Amino acid sequence: MKKITFLLAAMLFLNTVKTNAQDQKVECTKKYNLFLGDFKSKKYDDAYVNWIYLMDNCKDLSVSTYQYGAILAEDVRKDPALAKRVYEQRLEYFPTKNPAKVHSDYATYLSENKLASEAEVFAILEKGYDIDPTKMGVKNLYLYFQGITDRNKDTNPQKVFDKYDDVLENVNLKLEGYAKKLKELSVDTIANKKLIYAYTVNSTALGQVEGGLDNIISEIATCERLIPLYKRDFEANKSDSTWLKRAVSRMFSKGCQSDPLYAELVRAYAEASPSPEAYAFLANVLEDNGDEAGAVAMREKSFNLETDPLKKAKYKLKFAQAAKDRGQFSKARSLAREALSFNPNFGKAYLFIARLYQASVNSCGENEFEKRMVYVAAANMAQRAASVDPSIASTAAQYVANFRANDPSQSVIFTAGQTPGANFTIKCWIGETVKIPTK
Repeated sequence: MKKITFLLAAMLFLNTVKTNAQDQKVECTKKYNLFLGDFKSKKYDDAYVNWIYLMDNCKDLSVSTYQYGAILAEDVRKDPALAKRVYEQRLEYFPTKNPAKVHSDYATYLSENKLASEAEVFAILEKGYDIDPTKMGVKNLYLYFQGITDRNKDTNPQKVFDKYDDVLENVNLKLEGYAKKLKELSVDTIANKKLIYAYTVNSTALGQVEGGLDNIISEIATCERLIPLYKRDFEANKSDSTWLKRAVSRMFSKGCQSDPLYAELVRAYAEASPSPEAYAFLANVLEDNGDEAGAVAMREKSFNLETDPLKKAKYKLKFAQAAKDRGQFSKARSLAREALSFNPNFGKAYLFIARLYQASVNSCGENEFEKRMVYVAAANMAQRAASVDPSIASTAAQYVANFRANDPSQSVIFTAGQTPGANFTIKCWIGETVKIPTK
């Protein structure tokens, strides 16, 4: 009898628990719907009452509780402590719902409202980056790398270099993604116009991050520091294609190709990773060693292996840079133009041509007027870069301003016997016709 009574009591208890749970679920759903309706109608005071109930009693009901709740806490109530609770609770109950972005946003909020120390903010950024760097906020990619640099530049510069490469690769992945989307979109619909605007804004911000990363790394990535570091670590990494690619790329970008180590690294890279990029670097080494035919064949091999037109454009620009380094400015421009044939929105190629013109001011002008007209051609190219590629628009605009500052004045134009607004063909290898400034 006691056993039966116990079983009946247990069943009654379980039924009560189940009924309470069902009642709670119904109540949660009811509160959620009320909250959502009030929030979308901008009845924030009413929405807040039901939202707090959800935060206390229905924590795992919907991620929207936290998505909309963050707006209530941050923008409506302006309550930092409450906003912090939103982020922490969301990460606890919905850890797989876009966690990298949530960590990134959380770090931003803590930092802007001085709710955490620099070390605590960095730790959250690191968590977000480890999950998925491509989902991180643009500014936070920069802040994360700055944190890595500050902590390791004196004790472990290799870690800084590795992280720079890693961050930059992820930035470029995002940029390439936006570039492909922009290339495919037309402006024939309102929806497309909104997407174009969003991709352009994001590309511009990413381009600024890329420039910021370069500014940080340039302080420690010098040939004097890189060469002994790579000499020390080469033997242990001579079969590591990722390490070799990064070492070669960095030495190339910093102008360290004259050291014999560069050629050694390139050959090891081509052996470890017989890829288009490795062959592109090897072509430069062959040319520097006087093997013009071998370099041409290697470039052709590199180029033909690649199928992505955006990457083909990048290889062509690398070939152009190598030609410039050898003083072959006309050939460098031709290669940059070939890059643009694969990616017409490749602003870096236009900016490269602008810099070529800038470097030829004295050699392509016999007097002040002619020299200043070279700056006009350079400014036109930089302006073109800014107009087609949002990722470098800010940098290109600075070049435009610098070049325009060197436009020939009206007195210089008059002294040279020229007419404002008329066409003028620049001499030597440039051979480009531009309009004489009118003011």
